[in-house]
Amino acid sequence: MDTFENQIKPFNKLLEERKEKIDSGSTKPLVKTFPVNELAERLHPEKQFLKVFKIVEHGPDARSFYFKPDTDNGTNHLAYFRSGQYISLRLKIDDSYVTRPYAICSSPADAMNDIYMLTIKLVQTGFVTPYIWDNWKVGTKIEASAPAGTLYYQPLRDKKHIIGIAGGSGITPFYSMAKSISEGVEDVDLTILYGSRTHDNILLGEELNKLTKETDKVKVVNVLSDENISGYEHGFISAALISKYQPAQDYSIFICGPNVMYKFANKEIATLHLPAGRVRHELNGDFGTPYNELDYPTSAKNKIFNLTVRVRDDERVIKAKSNESLLVAMERAGIKAPSMCRSGECGFCRSQLINGKAFTPTSIDGRRIADKKFGYVHTCDAYPLSDLTIDVPVHDLESVTTRE
Repeated sequence: MDTFENQIKPFNKLLEERKEKIDSGSTKPLVKTFPVNELAERLHPEKQFLKVFKIVEHGPDARSFYFKPDTDNGTNHLAYFRSGQYISLRLKIDDSYVTRPYAICSSPADAMNDIYMLTIKLVQTGFVTPYIWDNWKVGTKIEASAPAGTLYYQPLRDKKHIIGIAGGSGITPFYSMAKSISEGVEDVDLTILYGSRTHDNILLGEELNKLTKETDKVKVVNVLSDENISGYEHGFISAALISKYQPAQDYSIFICGPNVMYKFANKEIATLHLPAGRVRHELNGDFGTPYNELDYPTSAKNKIFNLTVRVRDDERVIKAKSNESLLVAMERAGIKAPSMCRSGECGFCRSQLINGKAFTPTSIDGRRIADKKFGYVHTCDAYPLSDLTIDVPVHDLESVTTRE
């Protein structure tokens, strides 16, 4: 029988060979990043720093803001995107830290030249747009997310012809698509049914007309609710109107606009009996009051509850109104709460409900089945029904600011 020394001789030899290989290896330091990681960081940055370099007025209540990279804060290039996606702006207004998603109105080709354009409508009673109108000027520096959202043409998912239903500033993602089609970046046909109140209230009307003259793959049908003028459709975007302009071949429907338009359009589209997956919605921001939902408990209306917010080792008790989301309550209290789409879909604001009750409207409930089962909510679309406690995750929140 071999002795123990004989049994381990091969291993000793292996150790010697390994040491020789290590000693003969290069002393050049290992690379800290690889090209694939650098590409991923450029395409999907956790944050981008932007600087306003041009502002274009569209009447008294709409403006286009043009952005370039804010190299002083470390952003050398803007992230690429798909036409129809949005970025979420991160702002500090007075004592509140807030986010707002806006569809990118420029085209992906513009992003390759480090340019974004956001076209924003002023909401006189709003919290963010009046601040933008009063404070943004050429040179203003803004922090934003990477591009996000799923309202873009995907050949494996969508049909070759898209009917875009837009209302108000909901035209912005479709303008980006139309521009991308005109530039040859996207290969798809686009018919836009664009709802406005009056003919002089059509946002980006001249720009859209110009694009339709540059390509026969884009068609725009203006629909006026408050005027009956020759050359325009009158009324609302109904199933009959969709059928009037639908192509002979199969098509997909993309929708972007205010909540009231979504509710009307969804009912109309349901009568068309399109196969599952043919209809896509752009995220439309804050839902507003939940009081009109059929399953909302009337006993909770017009009440104010105590909301206990846990962020790591910190805990604060704040007031939360029953008609405002948990996210808005935290923003009012000056808490840096994570959010992006503000519509219940992306899950960036996903938080654990430790105790208490919250209401989430069924129409915007984007939670996974497991989240519903184990007590997680999306704070952007969850409304308090009692005193409650939530545990909020920490993303990259410390840098949320607006720079002048």
